[in-house]
Amino acid sequence: MSSKDAWRPWKHGSGVSPTPLKTAAATTDLDHLRGQRQGRYTAIVFPELCHGCGGCALLCPRKAITEKPRTIGVVERGRARGIVFAHGRLNPGEALTVPLIRSVRRDAATPGRVVIIDAPPGTACPAVEAVKDTDFTILVTEPTPFGLNDLALAVEMTRKLGLRTGVVINRSDLGDDRVDRYCERENLPILARFPNDLKLARAYARGVPAVLASPLWKRRFEALAEQVISLAKGAA
Repeated sequence: MSSKDAWRPWKHGSGVSPTPLKTAAATTDLDHLRGQRQGRYTAIVFPELCHGCGGCALLCPRKAITEKPRTIGVVERGRARGIVFAHGRLNPGEALTVPLIRSVRRDAATPGRVVIIDAPPGTACPAVEAVKDTDFTILVTEPTPFGLNDLALAVEMTRKLGLRTGVVINRSDLGDDRVDRYCERENLPILARFPNDLKLARAYARGVPAVLASPLWKRRFEALAEQVISLAKGAA
Protein backbone atom coordinates (compact mmCIF):
# COMPACT_ATOMS: atom_id res chain seq x y z
CA MET A 1 0.00 0.00 0.00
CA SER A 2 1.05 3.58 -0.53
CA SER A 3 -0.22 6.75 1.08
CA LYS A 4 -0.37 10.26 -0.29
CA ASP A 5 -2.19 13.54 0.19
CA ALA A 6 -5.77 13.78 -1.08
CA TRP A 7 -5.07 16.47 -3.66
CA ARG A 8 -2.37 14.50 -5.53
CA PRO A 9 -3.27 12.39 -8.57
CA TRP A 10 -3.70 8.67 -8.12
CA LYS A 11 -1.13 6.23 -9.41
CA HIS A 12 -2.69 3.79 -11.87
CA GLY A 13 -2.51 0.08 -11.13
CA SER A 14 -4.10 -2.66 -9.10
CA GLY A 15 -4.43 -2.80 -5.35
CA VAL A 16 -5.70 -0.27 -2.84
CA SER A 17 -4.08 3.03 -1.94
CA PRO A 18 -5.25 4.82 1.23
CA THR A 19 -5.11 8.61 1.02
CA PRO A 20 -5.10 10.76 4.16
CA LEU A 21 -7.50 13.65 3.82
CA LYS A 22 -5.20 16.52 4.59
CA THR A 23 -6.72 19.56 3.01
CA ALA A 24 -7.39 22.85 4.65
CA ALA A 25 -10.66 22.99 2.73
CA ALA A 26 -11.77 19.73 4.31
CA THR A 27 -11.34 20.39 8.01
CA THR A 28 -9.89 22.96 10.34
CA ASP A 29 -8.01 22.76 13.59
CA LEU A 30 -8.65 25.74 15.82
CA ASP A 31 -6.78 24.68 18.95
CA HIS A 32 -5.38 28.14 19.47
CA LEU A 33 -8.91 29.43 19.99
CA ARG A 34 -10.24 26.70 22.29
CA GLY A 35 -10.90 28.36 25.61
CA GLN A 36 -9.01 31.50 24.65
CA ARG A 37 -10.73 34.73 25.70
CA GLN A 38 -11.35 37.19 22.89
CA GLY A 39 -12.14 40.46 24.62
CA ARG A 40 -15.09 39.59 26.87
CA TYR A 41 -16.11 36.52 24.81
CA THR A 42 -14.78 32.96 24.92
CA ALA A 43 -14.60 30.96 21.71
CA ILE A 44 -15.48 27.29 22.16
CA VAL A 45 -14.53 25.32 19.07
CA PHE A 46 -15.28 21.72 18.09
CA PRO A 47 -12.97 20.84 15.16
CA GLU A 48 -14.60 17.43 14.68
CA LEU A 49 -17.86 19.17 13.70
CA CYS A 50 -16.25 21.47 11.13
CA HIS A 51 -17.71 21.35 7.61
CA GLY A 52 -14.56 22.89 6.13
CA CYS A 53 -16.40 25.77 4.44
CA GLY A 54 -13.97 28.42 5.72
CA GLY A 55 -16.81 30.77 6.66
CA CYS A 56 -15.61 31.34 10.22
CA ALA A 57 -12.13 32.42 9.08
CA LEU A 58 -13.64 34.62 6.39
CA LEU A 59 -16.09 36.43 8.66
CA CYS A 60 -14.03 36.78 11.86
CA PRO A 61 -13.61 40.58 12.25
CA ARG A 62 -10.30 40.21 14.11
CA LYS A 63 -8.90 37.54 11.78
CA ALA A 64 -8.27 35.40 14.85
CA ILE A 65 -9.17 32.14 13.12
CA THR A 66 -6.76 30.28 10.90
CA GLU A 67 -7.06 26.89 9.21
CA LYS A 68 -4.67 23.99 9.04
CA PRO A 69 -4.98 20.41 7.79
CA ARG A 70 -6.38 17.65 10.00
CA THR A 71 -6.63 14.02 8.94
CA ILE A 72 -10.18 12.67 9.22
CA GLY A 73 -9.99 9.48 7.16
CA VAL A 74 -8.71 7.84 4.01
CA VAL A 75 -9.77 7.43 0.40
CA GLU A 76 -9.06 3.96 -0.97
CA ARG A 77 -8.96 2.93 -4.59
CA GLY A 78 -8.79 -0.41 -6.38
CA ARG A 79 -9.69 -2.18 -9.61
CA ALA A 80 -11.81 -5.26 -10.32
CA ARG A 81 -12.85 -6.67 -13.71
CA GLY A 82 -11.68 -3.50 -15.43
CA ILE A 83 -13.73 -1.23 -13.17
CA VAL A 84 -11.97 1.39 -11.03
CA PHE A 85 -13.49 1.67 -7.57
CA ALA A 86 -12.96 4.33 -4.89
CA HIS A 87 -14.47 4.75 -1.46
CA GLY A 88 -13.80 6.63 1.76
CA ARG A 89 -13.35 5.49 5.36
CA LEU A 90 -13.70 7.88 8.28
CA ASN A 91 -11.37 7.55 11.22
CA PRO A 92 -13.08 6.25 14.38
CA GLY A 93 -14.87 9.02 16.24
CA GLU A 94 -15.20 11.40 13.30
CA ALA A 95 -18.74 12.76 12.94
CA LEU A 96 -18.86 14.45 9.53
CA THR A 97 -18.76 12.59 6.23
CA VAL A 98 -19.13 15.54 3.82
CA PRO A 99 -15.38 16.34 3.50
CA LEU A 100 -14.68 12.66 2.88
CA ILE A 101 -17.41 12.38 0.22
CA ARG A 102 -16.03 15.52 -1.42
CA SER A 103 -12.56 13.97 -1.61
CA VAL A 104 -13.90 10.67 -3.00
CA ARG A 105 -15.80 12.51 -5.71
CA ARG A 106 -12.79 14.63 -6.61
CA ASP A 107 -10.60 11.55 -6.87
CA ALA A 108 -13.13 9.50 -8.84
CA ALA A 109 -13.71 12.14 -11.51
CA THR A 110 -12.43 10.71 -14.81
CA PRO A 111 -12.96 12.76 -18.00
CA GLY A 112 -14.71 10.76 -20.70
CA ARG A 113 -15.67 7.90 -18.39
CA VAL A 114 -18.98 7.06 -16.72
CA VAL A 115 -18.75 7.61 -12.97
CA ILE A 116 -21.38 6.00 -10.73
CA ILE A 117 -21.74 7.48 -7.23
CA ASP A 118 -23.44 5.36 -4.57
CA ALA A 119 -25.07 8.04 -2.45
CA PRO A 120 -26.10 7.59 1.19
CA PRO A 121 -29.83 7.42 1.93
CA GLY A 122 -31.87 10.41 3.02
CA THR A 123 -31.67 14.08 2.13
CA ALA A 124 -29.12 15.37 4.66
CA CYS A 125 -25.77 16.99 3.84
CA PRO A 126 -23.97 13.73 2.87
CA ALA A 127 -26.63 12.88 0.30
CA VAL A 128 -26.59 16.42 -1.11
CA GLU A 129 -22.79 16.36 -1.41
CA ALA A 130 -22.93 13.02 -3.21
CA VAL A 131 -25.52 13.94 -5.85
CA LYS A 132 -24.92 17.63 -6.54
CA ASP A 133 -23.69 18.55 -10.03
CA THR A 134 -24.31 15.03 -11.36
CA ASP A 135 -25.68 14.48 -14.87
CA PHE A 136 -28.44 12.15 -13.75
CA THR A 137 -29.80 10.85 -10.45
CA ILE A 138 -31.40 7.44 -9.91
CA LEU A 139 -33.76 7.25 -6.95
CA VAL A 140 -34.34 3.68 -5.77
CA THR A 141 -37.54 3.10 -3.82
CA GLU A 142 -40.03 0.40 -2.86
CA PRO A 143 -43.82 0.37 -3.37
CA THR A 144 -44.62 0.95 0.32
CA PRO A 145 -45.84 3.98 2.31
CA PHE A 146 -42.36 4.46 3.79
CA GLY A 147 -40.78 4.13 0.36
CA LEU A 148 -43.13 6.73 -1.08
CA ASN A 149 -42.46 9.15 1.77
CA ASP A 150 -38.68 8.92 1.34
CA LEU A 151 -39.01 9.15 -2.45
CA ALA A 152 -41.01 12.38 -2.24
CA LEU A 153 -38.35 13.94 0.01
CA ALA A 154 -35.56 12.84 -2.33
CA VAL A 155 -37.40 14.20 -5.38
CA GLU A 156 -37.77 17.56 -3.63
CA MET A 157 -34.02 17.58 -2.93
CA THR A 158 -33.01 16.75 -6.52
CA ARG A 159 -35.36 19.37 -7.92
CA LYS A 160 -33.92 22.05 -5.67
CA LEU A 161 -30.49 21.03 -6.94
CA GLY A 162 -31.71 21.15 -10.56
CA LEU A 163 -30.92 17.50 -11.28
CA ARG A 164 -32.46 15.20 -13.88
CA THR A 165 -34.07 12.31 -12.02
CA GLY A 166 -35.50 8.87 -12.69
CA VAL A 167 -36.92 6.17 -10.43
CA VAL A 168 -36.16 2.49 -9.98
CA ILE A 169 -38.77 0.47 -8.07
CA ASN A 170 -37.18 -2.33 -6.12
CA ARG A 171 -39.25 -5.35 -5.02
CA SER A 172 -41.84 -4.09 -7.47
CA ASP A 173 -44.10 -7.11 -7.09
CA LEU A 174 -44.85 -6.23 -3.46
CA GLY A 175 -46.78 -3.34 -1.93
CA ASP A 176 -49.25 -1.14 -3.81
CA ASP A 177 -49.39 1.26 -6.76
CA ARG A 178 -49.02 4.56 -4.89
CA VAL A 179 -45.41 5.00 -6.05
CA ASP A 180 -46.54 4.52 -9.66
CA ARG A 181 -49.29 7.08 -9.26
CA TYR A 182 -46.89 9.54 -7.61
CA CYS A 183 -44.35 9.18 -10.44
CA GLU A 184 -47.08 9.72 -13.04
CA ARG A 185 -48.36 12.78 -11.22
CA GLU A 186 -44.85 14.24 -10.83
CA ASN A 187 -43.79 13.35 -14.39
CA LEU A 188 -40.96 11.11 -13.17
CA PRO A 189 -39.78 8.34 -15.52
CA ILE A 190 -39.74 4.84 -14.03
CA LEU A 191 -36.50 3.43 -15.38
CA ALA A 192 -36.84 -0.14 -14.15
CA ARG A 193 -38.88 -2.45 -11.96
CA PHE A 194 -36.95 -5.11 -10.09
CA PRO A 195 -39.08 -7.90 -8.60
CA ASN A 196 -38.33 -9.60 -5.30
CA ASP A 197 -35.90 -12.46 -5.95
CA LEU A 198 -34.81 -14.77 -3.12
CA LYS A 199 -32.09 -16.40 -5.24
CA LEU A 200 -30.60 -13.01 -5.99
CA ALA A 201 -30.68 -12.10 -2.29
CA ARG A 202 -28.81 -15.29 -1.45
CA ALA A 203 -26.18 -14.55 -4.11
CA TYR A 204 -25.78 -11.01 -2.77
CA ALA A 205 -25.31 -12.39 0.76
CA ARG A 206 -22.41 -14.45 -0.61
CA GLY A 207 -20.88 -11.35 -2.16
CA VAL A 208 -21.84 -12.21 -5.75
CA PRO A 209 -22.98 -9.19 -7.84
CA ALA A 210 -26.38 -9.49 -9.51
CA VAL A 211 -24.86 -9.22 -12.99
CA LEU A 212 -22.72 -12.29 -12.29
CA ALA A 213 -25.40 -14.26 -10.47
CA SER A 214 -27.90 -14.36 -13.33
CA PRO A 215 -27.89 -13.60 -17.08
CA LEU A 216 -31.41 -12.20 -16.68
CA TRP A 217 -30.31 -9.70 -14.05
CA LYS A 218 -27.28 -8.78 -16.14
CA ARG A 219 -29.57 -7.87 -19.05
CA ARG A 220 -31.81 -5.87 -16.71
CA PHE A 221 -28.91 -3.78 -15.40
CA GLU A 222 -27.45 -3.34 -18.87
CA ALA A 223 -30.80 -1.99 -20.06
CA LEU A 224 -30.94 0.37 -17.07
CA ALA A 225 -27.40 1.62 -17.74
CA GLU A 226 -28.10 2.27 -21.42
CA GLN A 227 -31.26 4.18 -20.56
CA VAL A 228 -29.59 6.34 -17.93
CA ILE A 229 -26.61 7.17 -20.17
CA SER A 230 -28.97 8.13 -22.99
CA LEU A 231 -31.01 10.38 -20.69
CA ALA A 232 -27.87 11.97 -19.22
CA LYS A 233 -26.48 12.73 -22.67
CA GLY A 234 -29.79 14.20 -23.70
CA ALA A 235 -29.65 16.59 -20.76
CA ALA A 236 -26.11 17.73 -21.56
